[in-house]
Amino acid sequence: MQAPPPASPAAAPAHAPHGARRREALLDAAARRFNEQGLRGATLADIAASVGLATNSLTHYFRRKEDLAAACLLRAIAAVDTLAAEAAAEAGLEARLRHFLRGFARRLAEVHAGERPDLVAFNDVRALPESQSQPVFEAYNGMYRRVRALLDAGDAPVLAKAERNARAHVLLSVANWMRSWISRHEIECYERAAGQVAELLLRGLAAPGSSWRQLAALPDAVLAAPAGDAAAEAFLQAATALVNEQGYRGASLERIAARLHRSKGAVYHRHDTKDGLISACFERSFALQRAALRAAEAAPGSGWLRAGAAARALVRFQLSPQGPLLRASATSALPDATERERVQRSGERLAARYASLLVEGLVDGSVRPLDAALAAELVLAVVNAGAELPLWVPTADAGSADRLTLQPLFDGLLAPP
Repeated sequence: MQAPPPASPAAAPAHAPHGARRREALLDAAARRFNEQGLRGATLADIAASVGLATNSLTHYFRRKEDLAAACLLRAIAAVDTLAAEAAAEAGLEARLRHFLRGFARRLAEVHAGERPDLVAFNDVRALPESQSQPVFEAYNGMYRRVRALLDAGDAPVLAKAERNARAHVLLSVANWMRSWISRHEIECYERAAGQVAELLLRGLAAPGSSWRQLAALPDAVLAAPAGDAAAEAFLQAATALVNEQGYRGASLERIAARLHRSKGAVYHRHDTKDGLISACFERSFALQRAALRAAEAAPGSGWLRAGAAARALVRFQLSPQGPLLRASATSALPDATERERVQRSGERLAARYASLLVEGLVDGSVRPLDAALAAELVLAVVNAGAELPLWVPTADAGSADRLTLQPLFDGLLAPP
């Protein structure tokens, strides 16, 4: 018999001991700060002050910021695990996915309405020291397996292990990506939007006559890093990979230099601060996305083929020798609010540009009737998560990543692989 999921910690009830209520208040405040500023940007002093405590009083509950971050992550993992367990009681793949995604959206609605505490995003989980990261990783893996089990309903296609793992990664990535766009909807419409997400995941983007086989038959698009200073490109690539792996806090200039077998001074020669280096990494990733979109916009063929070609080029780049792209979650770690807003606006404009390719597919009949803006967000969620695919599918590479992650989205989870 499968063990019951861990209880999802909510705010402590009014009759709870004072210490328990204070601890929950600290977790609530910390989750907000970590989501807004990243693990690196948030400080114990700021978190303590937000609940009327001195910093030394906070350390009575959590000795270090990393202990507090780990507790926030465990609480968020338990909440998602509970949603997956509840969804598992539904009969059939469609009912399970709808229940899970609508439950995820409902929680976000309660947070945005001020009815429930926020849950920390999983952005900086790999930035934790080993002593804190081990229990967090164990809990996350258990939650991942429960989400993967949602794909084992009797009406689901029979899948090999690599395909099941990749599809679970896609489902979790799409759910977590909701945070980035769902606030554009009315709070009362969050669950409705999640239902549309489930519909897109289940039945894909293809109109009758369109299929993944057509996309797979296209010549392999080669997306290359911008031409120019090879040394500068190497610095940006190394910094991007380290931020993706270890979070903003873990990607120190020393580690970037060590990965390149260069001195720290060589890094400072090109970038005075790490913040400037991360901004340059974002610009590199945006330039690559624009290049993929520009090529798709200029190519012949249907909107379906061109939208698929752009997505394939980006996912393949993630696992190519020149990859990866910088994950969107790094935005929260940028200390300057103006820079964060600029980066977010750039991402939104790229999403709109991708949506326009899908609209062209709607017009020519190659894409089925759907919300193009929402479908674009799903594609970008999968592209954003592409660099982490080998964590769940160790055999994945640039040649297989698009089939493992994009084919379930473009053809739909109900379609056989």
